[in-house]
Amino acid sequence: MQLQEISGIYSCRWWANLMDQTFENKAISRIRGYGGGWAFSSRDFLDLGVRPTIDSALHRLEGRGEIRRVIRGIYDYPRTSKLLEQRISPDIDQVARALGRKFRWRIQPSGATALNFLGLSTQVPARAVYLSDGPDRAYQIGNTALVFEHTALKESGVKLKESGLIVQALKSLGPEQITPEIISKIRTWLPKSLDAKVLADTKTATGWVYSAIQQITQKDSRGYPFPIAARSNHSGRPLTCLTSVADLPERRKSSLTAFRKPHGP
Repeated sequence: MQLQEISGIYSCRWWANLMDQTFENKAISRIRGYGGGWAFSSRDFLDLGVRPTIDSALHRLEGRGEIRRVIRGIYDYPRTSKLLEQRISPDIDQVARALGRKFRWRIQPSGATALNFLGLSTQVPARAVYLSDGPDRAYQIGNTALVFEHTALKESGVKLKESGLIVQALKSLGPEQITPEIISKIRTWLPKSLDAKVLADTKTATGWVYSAIQQITQKDSRGYPFPIAARSNHSGRPLTCLTSVADLPERRKSSLTAFRKPHGP
């Protein structure tokens, strides 16, 4: 073999290794940018390189322990418990969404699954069920069965996963079950930084659902009206009409405002 040919072979190998390293650096930067718990597949990196390069890089990152293989074709950036000093189990919702992106399914959590994720159910879930416009599928993620059930999904109109979880949970409960305690628990679960985004994201939701979300995102400590869900009718049940002060008739605004005025010293 001539020296020129040998030089050309080594040059190609050097260039391939350089491309692999460049992609790997971009990939790990993206993974870290999404933060601990993010689940993903090779499809999430197709804008950075070709499939063989992506697969090789993810395999190397897994080998070094920087990412974890959850199931075939799905990885995550594992979170670590400082208390237990060990890795936490994969985030089921993140894995479900990674599968949805991989197969181009539209998915949304079932009502029961959303209630569990928001801490509104005391039952320990053995199954996490998602409705999907893809085929029926089931995966075992640790001790949890991740199940996709085919259905004709309506366009939800929401983009944030937090919005989807809240909407599904509220619909599962129904308007008569939206109590001050439920509002408070969801408010505690939702990061304050997402209040405005979730409120804007759910404008097309059903009327009573959006009214409940208005109460969830309007913190009384920020000067917003305190939720009215605490008021009840004569039967002792919470009112099903969840509304803000702005939606009340004029004749009731004055009395409600007077009722809320802080007492003087």
